[in-house]
Amino acid sequence: MDSEVVAIINSSPDTVDLIRIPLQRAGFTVLSGYTFDIRDGRFDVSAFVERHRPRVLVYDVAPPYEENWRLFQHVRRLEVMRDCRFVITSVNPRHVEALAGRDERIYEVVGRPVDLDEIVNAVKEALKARATR
Repeated sequence: MDSEVVAIINSSPDTVDLIRIPLQRAGFTVLSGYTFDIRDGRFDVSAFVERHRPRVLVYDVAPPYEENWRLFQHVRRLEVMRDCRFVITSVNPRHVEALAGRDERIYEVVGRPVDLDEIVNAVKEALKARATR
């Protein structure tokens, strides 16, 4: 059986690597991209998702929150994202939770990208939630 594909979108290559390791150890195939490349048009997120079909996207919303939240909203509204679940990381989870409201596709907002066990558990739960809908 193929492993589930999880994508990490973050602004920090070091954080991507930090998150990637425990997700891979948990048995996931992990791919990544960077928010700055999406913003600057160097990363075609639609083509990436169409090709790799991640079931969960671990997406970081960093300061400036409103600007990065708008970028996330653009990404999540893409047609290719219709079946994807999202685990959001942020150093200010309360602010991001207020922005997110009651979006059922956002499974969890994790307080810090370095809360690695919490991220792995949130990804696992997001996969379960998706399977039941």
